[in-house]
Amino acid sequence: MAKEDLLTLDGQIDEILPDGRFGVMLENDHRIIAYTSGKMRKFRIRSVVGDRVRVEMTPYDLQKGRIVFREKGTGGSSGGPQRKRR
Repeated sequence: MAKEDLLTLDGQIDEILPDGRFGVMLENDHRIIAYTSGKMRKFRIRSVVGDRVRVEMTPYDLQKGRIVFREKGTGGSSGGPQRKRR
């Protein structure tokens, strides 16, 4: 395994923590602390408890990860009304 190889796992957000971090329960029943990626922050993609997410992790630290994708849910959007652009 090369140094740049990342593990990509699916999970579900179960807790919102301070500083833009989230508690994520992975499909293999491990709980990690994850933060949102820069693109998700840039485009203001919001995540709430119960969202299914894809997490990237390094093999060197299996307790932390980065949320890189939020799956679209059936319950509508997680954000409020959109602002009109001029």
